[in-house]
Amino acid sequence: MDSAVSDPHNGSAEAGGPTNGTTRPPSTPEGIALAYGSLLLMALLPIFFGALRSVRCARGKNASDMPETITSRDAARFPIIASCTLLGLYLFFKIFSQEYINLLLSMYFFVLGILALSHTISPLMNKFFPANFPNRQYQLLFTQGSGENKEEIINYEFDTKDLVCLGLSSIVGVWYLLRKHWIANNLFGLAFSLNGVELLHLNNVSTGCILLGGLFIYDIFWVFGTNVMVTVAKSFEAPIKLVFPQDLLEKGLEADNFAMLGLGDIVIPGIFIALLLRFDISLKKNTHTYFYTSFAAYIFGLGLTIFIMHIFKHAQPALLYLVPACIGFPVLVALAKGEVTEMFSYESSAEILPHTPRLTHFPTVSGSPASLADSMQQKLAGPRRRRPQNPSAMHRESGTSSRSEEGARRGRAKSWKL
Repeated sequence: MDSAVSDPHNGSAEAGGPTNGTTRPPSTPEGIALAYGSLLLMALLPIFFGALRSVRCARGKNASDMPETITSRDAARFPIIASCTLLGLYLFFKIFSQEYINLLLSMYFFVLGILALSHTISPLMNKFFPANFPNRQYQLLFTQGSGENKEEIINYEFDTKDLVCLGLSSIVGVWYLLRKHWIANNLFGLAFSLNGVELLHLNNVSTGCILLGGLFIYDIFWVFGTNVMVTVAKSFEAPIKLVFPQDLLEKGLEADNFAMLGLGDIVIPGIFIALLLRFDISLKKNTHTYFYTSFAAYIFGLGLTIFIMHIFKHAQPALLYLVPACIGFPVLVALAKGEVTEMFSYESSAEILPHTPRLTHFPTVSGSPASLADSMQQKLAGPRRRRPQNPSAMHRESGTSSRSEEGARRGRAKSWKL
């Protein structure tokens, strides 16, 4: 997982510049400011819109868009798994040919990028389809086994509009596969980030603190303690980072002197910020205090990261600055408002939404059918508060009630016989 802010090509041959004895001309202050500002803006977009879509995702009925909940156990194991993956990629690049590894990874992310970008633009594209658009429903179903042992492996429902979005995303995918252009890379990177913030849900604030705390140590170790993360980030030709050229003003779209931001610095704080937005909504106060506080904290933390990196001319572990800001600012607000207990007791995965009724307990059923029928009859015969009605209405209701009770008794008798 790449999660460092890096400026790997700032006039240095060793850091990715020409190897023929010449060095790149240093970037202009305007070009550097444009690159850093663009990275900051691109980081904010998937967090903001991904957090909003995470609320709709939690309330959605589509099984294919159901979020993946991260528990405290998952959060504790994630830095270890990420470290093993990062070290494995580093060793692969050292042992095997970088060209073949990147070819394999390009094909893998080509497929994932098309699906992610299609899911991202689908809500926007739906607004442009006319009302009489012939939209047909399709289902992709893969099963394993037969008869009673049959189980579903893939069950994906889509329609004609989704196919149009998939076609448009495929154009971007082919562009990325053939040219590896930085704009195509960023389109895929933004799609991955937005989908991550939308579909990955922390179950509570404590889990978020465990995840961010573990990756805080992970980021510091792999950036400051070794050259592993920076090496993988520069060798890994896949849309796992956002890039922006510092020489765009001089070379236009063919610029190649990039500053970069790992997607981990967007998704990890982003899912925590999205959790705080759902917490704001659960308070039912019509305010988004914690969401805006954490969002402002992210801007502060990432801005501080870019400033430190520019001053010291060295790649920085962004989570070193983002984690204290994104956790500390909302907790301070909760302390000031006296809502710390509510914040840490909130369970995102336990939300009971209006359209998803849940059975909170199972009643105990015992006794013979006759005793159960008597018990039900006693409950039905209990006192009820009713509105006063006129005599004719009461007479009609009495006749209807007698027929209904007679039908109910016959229905119960038939059901017990079955």
